[in-house]
Amino acid sequence: MTIRGTRSPCDAPAVAMKLAIDFPYVHRDVDRHGTERLYFRRRMGEVKIRLREKPGTAEFAAEYADARARAEASAASDEAHELRAPKVGTLRWLCAGYFGSAEFELLDPSTQRARRRILEGCLAEQIAPDARERFADFPIKRITGKALRVLRDRKANLPEAAIGRIKALRRLFSWAIDHDLIATDPSRDVKRLTHASAGHHSWTMEEVEQYEARHPVGSKARLALALLLYTGARRSDIVLLGRQHVKAGWIKFVAQKNQKRRPVTVELPMPPALATIIEASMTGALTFLVTQYGKAFTAGGFGGWFRTRCDEAGLPQCSAHGLRKAGAARAAENGATAHELMAIFGWLSLKEAERYTAAAQRRRLARNATKLLDRDPDEA
Repeated sequence: MTIRGTRSPCDAPAVAMKLAIDFPYVHRDVDRHGTERLYFRRRMGEVKIRLREKPGTAEFAAEYADARARAEASAASDEAHELRAPKVGTLRWLCAGYFGSAEFELLDPSTQRARRRILEGCLAEQIAPDARERFADFPIKRITGKALRVLRDRKANLPEAAIGRIKALRRLFSWAIDHDLIATDPSRDVKRLTHASAGHHSWTMEEVEQYEARHPVGSKARLALALLLYTGARRSDIVLLGRQHVKAGWIKFVAQKNQKRRPVTVELPMPPALATIIEASMTGALTFLVTQYGKAFTAGGFGGWFRTRCDEAGLPQCSAHGLRKAGAARAAENGATAHELMAIFGWLSLKEAERYTAAAQRRRLARNATKLLDRDPDEA
């Protein structure tokens, strides 16, 4: 059962349906460890409010009502704030110029949305916890590294979000310097918060086999797995792939990422296993994968749909992006060079490809070295 497009953590369908009807705007997040959390959020771009009480209890209803009231009050305040024209020379004025710039327009739509959301989150922050002034009205000539570290550190409990803030602010100030709006970059000496993270879980072959056992050839779920695994494409590309991209035994498409700035054409020979699965599956007219309504998936919609298919296979730790990582690791361990990985996965620099080839080389060296440990000392 779903809550606004996501699965409810409730086991009973009747309870889940009642929750979805009585408590709109409740969303479920699952991290890569399988931990589930409920949040209240009316629309994308708004701050998520964590709901900690158990659904179906009076405590949950009270917590939900409080979260909704807080969100509505915050939205009303934000709307009144945004109706005012930004004062020249403020951070909000600088962001407004950036959002309307040609440089911003050339970004991919998903990058635009993410960067706008991050920067608008910075603008909404209060300068001090007990102050009414926001960073939106902060004069850019007074912005220092110290002020930006405040914005960074307010996301210290979410290191990726803290890093995202610094990256977005650096792009903003770089644009401002290019247009002579500021003389120096105040984010230059602001370091990113470092944290240990392996990123998305990379599938093992055992996990692939477990998924395949749950979703047989001919199912849409199996077709999705095959497209991801055998092409190494991102989900933004997978949802657009169709028979028109297959000619003379080759798959050819332009990667969606960086399409406006640095388009990359990916050409791959059609793997026989993938061809077999495609022919055994129901596909759409223009895209291999379609929703239950016969329409093409959006990238986000596909990610959520595939996430549910992984859950059905007992793989809550797995995701669509993790298959791309698994494919890169498998190719590198089979001897693919960094440049060959770049051709397969559409990477523009060696840095990402070399991570996989270096890891594969370490595994080969370790495998050979382990054999030496088993040698009889008298044979040395």
